Amino acid sequence: MSKYMINRSILVVVSAFVCNIAQALDSPTGSVILKVTGNITQTNVGDEAHFDKVMLEALTQRTTDTSTPWHDGVVSFEGPLGRALLEAVGAEGEQLNVVALNDYSSMVPVSDFYDHEVILAMRADGQPLRVRDHGPLFIIYPFDENPSLLNEEILTRSVWQVKRIEVE
Repeated sequence: MSKYMINRSILVVVSAFVCNIAQALDSPTGSVILKVTGNITQTNVGDEAHFDKVMLEALTQRTTDTSTPWHDGVVSFEGPLGRALLEAVGAEGEQLNVVALNDYSSMVPVSDFYDHEVILAMRADGQPLRVRDHGPLFIIYPFDENPSLLNEEILTRSVWQVKRIEVE
């Protein structure tokens, strides 16, 4: 193998490595509604991942039709899958400290986002979730699909008005 071919091979490997590093998250262009911090590999503002509405809508979405203790009847919630968010930020932890606008927080195992179709609801019955409606983001478990989830432990993990998720 010639010296030229070796140098070219090294350049190709280094370029591929640099391109992988450069694949950080896009920067938000709208108002930031969610910050993800902690043990993550993909960032866009310092060592944090900030998301606006458009960025969250670009993640894999799910509709969950379920009843909750906080609503009358069955509500159709829509939003990104929790696991899609974790994959987007390269989460490398076991627990999520989910923090609300009023600083209420709850520890949620990362496994919940993979074992259940947990979403970060942005809409209810087609309408955007406002702060007064538990928005802008509401952790929703598929309670009607899996009634065993309707227990005190899981209900405390169903944080509404989510503003930040810390991966631990």
